[in-house]
Amino acid sequence: MPIQTEKYGFVINGLRHISGRECMEICREEGILLDVRPEYELTSLFDLERVLYFPYEEIKECYGELPEEVILVIADAVGLRSKETAIFLQEKGFRNILHLSGGIVDWERDGLPVTLDKTNRLSGSCVCQLKRRERIK
Repeated sequence: MPIQTEKYGFVINGLRHISGRECMEICREEGILLDVRPEYELTSLFDLERVLYFPYEEIKECYGELPEEVILVIADAVGLRSKETAIFLQEKGFRNILHLSGGIVDWERDGLPVTLDKTNRLSGSCVCQLKRRERIK
């Protein structure tokens, strides 16, 4: 029996926003979390079995590669680019779109599972000098 997404979260302007705990429940059953953060932001990763990484900058050219028949929970760092992505996908005909409120920042704050990818950690004395902290082998 398919998940009834109407029982989750709240709707603003036609987009359903859900919490991290609701996202975990949905993704355990049948949903996929679509993380739209750029590569340099992927130090903390959602620790879920069903995650797709698709940078926000590539969505408009490549959205046709995304599965339309499953529930997609759109996420990013704090919820700004993911909301734009969710609205864009709805406009392109995707019907099973949910938005993760607060992104990975709220996810981590709520104590939900993350994994760390140390290869993407950056350091530098200012933004113009950022570089990877670990060498990629």
